[in-house]
Amino acid sequence: MKGKDKGKSGKVLKVSTLQGKIIVEGLNIVKKNSKARKQGEKGQIISTSAPITVSKVMLICSACGKPTRVGHRMIGDKKERICKKCKATN
Repeated sequence: MKGKDKGKSGKVLKVSTLQGKIIVEGLNIVKKNSKARKQGEKGQIISTSAPITVSKVMLICSACGKPTRVGHRMIGDKKERICKKCKATN
């Protein structure tokens, strides 16, 4: 929702509930330099995804394809997750 990757989407790879952060594939890319560990080996630059705060991402609805908030609806004794925009179940 905010920052350099606003408007992009990707698959969630890892969730850290204690820190309130997630890692999304292809977003918040940072470059790290790695030293050569053995003689004759070269150092390299590695691109990895860094964690993003959960409050800065949204779920994308499978029905309407838009970023949306999530609601819940009880059907019988089952709880279903719904899209707040189009009311479709996810």
